[in-house]
Amino acid sequence: MAAGETQLYAKVSNKLKGRSTPLLLEPLLAMGFPVHTALKALAATGRKTAEEALVWLHDHGNDPSLDDPIPQEYALFLCPTGPLLEKLQEFWRESKRQCAKNRAHEVFPHVTLCDFFTCEDQRVECLYEALKRAGDRLLGSFPTAVPLALHSSISYLGFFVNGSPADVIREFAMTFATEASLLADCSVKPCTKQLHLTLAHKFYPHHQRTLEQLARAIPLGHSCQWTAALYSRDMRFVHYQTLRALFQYKPQNVDELTLSPGDYIFVDPTQQDEASEGWVIGISQRTGCRGFLPENYTDRASESDTWVKHRMYTFSLATDLNSRKDSEASSRCSGEFLPQTARSLSSLQALQATVARKSVLVVRHGERVDQIFGKSWLQQCSTPDGKYYRPDLNFPCSLPRRSRGIKDFENDPPLSSCGIFQSRIAGDALLDSGIRISSVFASPALRCVQTAKLILEELKLEKQIKIRVEPGIFEWTKWEAGKTTPSLMSLEELKEANFNIDTDYRSLPWACASVKKIKRKENGSW
Repeated sequence: MAAGETQLYAKVSNKLKGRSTPLLLEPLLAMGFPVHTALKALAATGRKTAEEALVWLHDHGNDPSLDDPIPQEYALFLCPTGPLLEKLQEFWRESKRQCAKNRAHEVFPHVTLCDFFTCEDQRVECLYEALKRAGDRLLGSFPTAVPLALHSSISYLGFFVNGSPADVIREFAMTFATEASLLADCSVKPCTKQLHLTLAHKFYPHHQRTLEQLARAIPLGHSCQWTAALYSRDMRFVHYQTLRALFQYKPQNVDELTLSPGDYIFVDPTQQDEASEGWVIGISQRTGCRGFLPENYTDRASESDTWVKHRMYTFSLATDLNSRKDSEASSRCSGEFLPQTARSLSSLQALQATVARKSVLVVRHGERVDQIFGKSWLQQCSTPDGKYYRPDLNFPCSLPRRSRGIKDFENDPPLSSCGIFQSRIAGDALLDSGIRISSVFASPALRCVQTAKLILEELKLEKQIKIRVEPGIFEWTKWEAGKTTPSLMSLEELKEANFNIDTDYRSLPWACASVKKIKRKENGSW
């Protein structure tokens, strides 16, 4: 990491030390993520829940820019809702169908209040407070109706906002800019010129009349509830084209991107010299990775499809000022202003439970007796008549019964006493972490089944979860030096030895194939 970046992250960390860790940040830090990447994930997902930030961090595990201190860009828009929004969206669809796509289709219907500006990730919460303060200050004077006047020119069509309502809206934008500067140390430029809601921009001149006819069909008599919405975007891709993946694509080469339906890809049209015909080079929004992808697997997306909504402040028409102030939980102000935070995870344990449902935990078995007492361990604990006894405290107290006698333990050794202790400690640690286990797969080796059983006992799940014995994860060909396939306990023998085995589980075909390969190697046909 560069010296400048190190200083930036140290500065962020020192500021966080002086105050309580935010609710959303705390579980991510507790899981070991650096403060700067945790803040970056929260900003990139709109600071809605720690779960979404965690998914983002996992998806961006191979993102080469993960540690780059590049903040998001933010903008404030005044957006219509209800019947007016529906009619505007209908205009969007019809104008695109009849007159082709124009620049207005890149963004949802809105009135720009503040142009895009940058805000450091650790100060984003301050932007939310600035929005709330500005909204509360102008709530009483916000116009009960926002008059819209149609304006048309050879390359622009839209509604202008005029008169005193426009003055109040501009005052709201300036108040937000002032608060954002004070609280978040941001340089915000409010819109002081003509307020407008764009319907069409940069269209073909011969489409002007058709667009005007469609615009005049939009009814403006209905009352409308307006919301001030704070959005962010990745400033690196402002001038890129945005593609949306339509189909799944699995890379055939290491320099290709993985595509899932709905993925967004940023493509720089000026950097396509390396791409063959029918292919493009792009950067995945979901993973941050760069690579080649087939262009016919994608379609053009709108610019705002990749923007992230952070918070909204809704100006209500139907409720008086006093009732709005009395009910912070209502859907008009605070309820829509901080709904995601209120629904966020309240503890590390709940977050880690979510991780467990989406992760695979790989556990090595505990210490085995032959690692401590050598390959002659069985001779050290066997009587002349083939019975087991415990010559050392690190030998297990007893051995399970096997149909062919004690001799079969020679190449399928059990855990030592220390190995049993290790397995229980591992289970106890998982219990303390709050991680929940939904399925358990174990190698057919006795030491692995024992380890799984002991961990489940510490998790208090030995009766609820059955162990699925999977031959495909048995490592005999790598770790064992014997010339014959070790004799393993059957499922029936394991159940008789009080192991909770899932007898209905059937190994996957590739696992069966691996066992056949072992047998072919034994017969000299490897």
